[in-house]
Amino acid sequence: MDLQTILVATDFSEGAGAAFQMAKKLAKSLGTKIVLLHVINQKLVVRLAEYLKRKPDSFLPELRERAQVQMSEFLARWQTDDLEVESMVAVGLPFQEIAIIARDLAVDLVALGGYGRTSGARPLEDLFFGSTAEKVVRLLPCPVLCVPLDKD
Repeated sequence: MDLQTILVATDFSEGAGAAFQMAKKLAKSLGTKIVLLHVINQKLVVRLAEYLKRKPDSFLPELRERAQVQMSEFLARWQTDDLEVESMVAVGLPFQEIAIIARDLAVDLVALGGYGRTSGARPLEDLFFGSTAEKVVRLLPCPVLCVPLDKD
């Protein structure tokens, strides 16, 4: 398989770190580029706007800036090892944005952490409709690598 680009979706969790580590191993051995993507969840933006009684667009720049800071911290923590890593921040439903961006960039592989920020008891929505990873697997024609947390 000829891999040119690996998309790693991150919510900045340990699970996303595990996926990034696996992507790094593949990228090193295959000379592949990594695209690191964080999606600001549109549902949370709407809820926050309702709570703050503000328009969502009024604080989206702040959320994007905060996500960029977290992206830098994530990359510093998990180290890029001099690999080519491009970072992106999008807004939308995570599974949809991951799928859209993966298709738009024509990535060869998507890597996701097996457990994100909502690890443990799964939200009711996940039980009925599937996790972000399960939804991405259903939407994409390219391989999706779900990386579990190392329990050591």
